[in-house]
Amino acid sequence: MNSQSLYTVTDEELMLMSSQNPELRFERNADGTIETMPPTGGISGNREIKAGAYLLVWVESQDLGEVFGTSTGFRLANTAVRSPDAAFVAKGRLPENWDHQEDGFINLAPDFVIEIRSKNDSLTKLKTKMAEYITNGVQLGWLIDRQNQQALVYRRDGSITSYPATTILSCEDILPGFTLPLAKLL
Repeated sequence: MNSQSLYTVTDEELMLMSSQNPELRFERNADGTIETMPPTGGISGNREIKAGAYLLVWVESQDLGEVFGTSTGFRLANTAVRSPDAAFVAKGRLPENWDHQEDGFINLAPDFVIEIRSKNDSLTKLKTKMAEYITNGVQLGWLIDRQNQQALVYRRDGSITSYPATTILSCEDILPGFTLPLAKLL
């Protein structure tokens, strides 16, 4: 569902909508439209938590920063609020005492994001979302396309590379040493 507002929904209103409708996820586009995302099915939900868990274990073991799940909203420079399926923010990039403040959207682009395409997701929309992430400061993004058994890797230089199901994905210089067989997320 996509609804055009007569005015831009504030962060507080978006947070309130989310808390009043816990069964849905909302994102705000840069143009002020609100995107509603219904709950995913079992397979997609499983792959999302696996991606986040693998990422969290690596980041925690190396003390590299913080990992965030699918319900976290990031306010990008273009004013969009996005909620990737998994995200990493490098140590030192989050505001001081960020975790002692009232819960709110994080006002920065993550360093790394993972989006996993569920059955009902439009590949075109997800590609647009990934490009938006990169334009707004994300350094690396993995778009896991289960339907086509591939990953599209978006990089800060604007390049996009498609990898087959047999690939072992790498976070390159963003999270050195973190690799993950793509087949685990398909």
